[in-house]
Amino acid sequence: MEGSARTAVLDEAHVGDIRGALGTISLDDHAARTTVSAKLKTLLAVVGPGLIVMIGDNDAGAFSTYGQAGQVYGTKLLWTLILLIPVLYVNQEMVLRLGAVTGVGHARLILSRFGKFWGAFEVIDLFLLNGLTIVTEFIGITLAAGYLGVPKVIAVVFAAAIIIATAFTGSFRAFERIAMFFCLGSLLLIPLYLMAHPAASAMAKGFGSPELPGGAATGGMAAVMLLVIGIVGTTIAPWQLFFQQSYVIDKRITPRFMKYEKADLWIGIVIVVVGAAALMGTTAVAFAHSGAQFTDSAGLARGIAAYAGHVAGALFAVALLDAAVIGAFAVSLSSAYAIGDVLGMKHSLHRGVGQAKGFYALYAALICVAAVIVLIPGSPLGLFTEGVQVLAGVLLPAATVFLLMLCNDKAVLGPWVNTAKTNAFTGAVIAALITLSVVLVASVMFPAITATQIFVIMGACAAVAVAIGGFALARARHSARAAAVGLYARDVLAEAGLGSEAPAVDKNSWRMPPLSELPVPVIKGARRIGLLGLRGYLALAMIMVIVKVVETALGH
Repeated sequence: MEGSARTAVLDEAHVGDIRGALGTISLDDHAARTTVSAKLKTLLAVVGPGLIVMIGDNDAGAFSTYGQAGQVYGTKLLWTLILLIPVLYVNQEMVLRLGAVTGVGHARLILSRFGKFWGAFEVIDLFLLNGLTIVTEFIGITLAAGYLGVPKVIAVVFAAAIIIATAFTGSFRAFERIAMFFCLGSLLLIPLYLMAHPAASAMAKGFGSPELPGGAATGGMAAVMLLVIGIVGTTIAPWQLFFQQSYVIDKRITPRFMKYEKADLWIGIVIVVVGAAALMGTTAVAFAHSGAQFTDSAGLARGIAAYAGHVAGALFAVALLDAAVIGAFAVSLSSAYAIGDVLGMKHSLHRGVGQAKGFYALYAALICVAAVIVLIPGSPLGLFTEGVQVLAGVLLPAATVFLLMLCNDKAVLGPWVNTAKTNAFTGAVIAALITLSVVLVASVMFPAITATQIFVIMGACAAVAVAIGGFALARARHSARAAAVGLYARDVLAEAGLGSEAPAVDKNSWRMPPLSELPVPVIKGARRIGLLGLRGYLALAMIMVIVKVVETALGH
């Protein structure tokens, strides 16, 4: 295995040639990429994980959330997309490093490094949220198919068959090629935007003038905060962390291809943000003077058709159908990878069905259960669509906390641990996510809350965050001073001939040792209290979100 014979990679299927949709890199190919042609070929072979994880998140739920934002608030919430770009990159870059360096899935790492008590929360949260998310994908499939005149049962059964058959090929390359084909469908939002042609000035103002457009006519501040958190949850979801780490491992990407995988991630981010903005801008202009109220994605298609013509409506429906399928691919794989990782099952798209029965059975079961739920008459589909994105936004802080802790674990990442700047930024992101959920809870409990009161809450949360950040910075500086003393002592011993300096580490070949050889971290003191407090608060926030979603659905 590359770099060391003692690697934590647990499945032999995860070692070998990179066989991507657009190229191959041999395991023994260590040549330097010095020409533009060589670099481009390498990028084409590596591209996939970042692209699929990003476009997979512009799924059926995202269409609903962005469409609602555009219809109700016009372009006034476009600024949220700009703020989410660095968050998207930093979060996914961290799991990219974890996957390439460790060769161990996200769920397995959490369980191994933090124990069953904490790992169970993350895996159970993921499994339940993913199950609900897959249901929303099939809701999107039925809505798109209904608009296009395809019977509901036929659409659901056909889509489920395609999604299952794509993974059951037993070929990683075949799966990725099909997934990449569906990724191209996300580009349909660009001609849709051009057909709707919203005013460039309105789009520019939406990006450049942040505001929270609360008011009685749009449901008050609680409604806008619910939608903002929904945008966060649909753009940055917990399943992405688990999916990309496992997919990077399954694609056999190692640290020496890190810069190419980062480029892949940026390509995905650009496409997802452009698509989200195009969708928000299209619905904003289409419903600006219609007086129609948001119902579902099929209602959005009808509204767009009434404004920009039947071709535009059909284009929206096809894009929605495409987004739901690629979302179902990614979310189902995320769960199958995670559960397979935790239970020790063979879990790789390089294996045939006969070699990884449990992995494929779980993947197929998730798809089939979601399809059946959607087809049950009277199922509360509105509750699924309304709630899943917001729940993802509420659960994200806990997922990001564990991600941050893993990326500062030197036993896990060695020379690839986070920099001080990455830690500071991620800490600020976690504080912002928790602040959003606090504001949401306050908005639910006090529907008449004003913008001034919300800013007071944000200020209080910021003060607490600064205090915690100051404490963390002081501890970090103390640790840095202790490390500096240790390095000085080592150098003195080396000069005296009583010791030797540690050998230089080649980052591109360093891999995490076997999990059994790593020292077990101990969670105690302030860290344990903080994690327990966060878990307790998020449980309360989840309950309040569910209450608000039910009230909203019943009100509609």
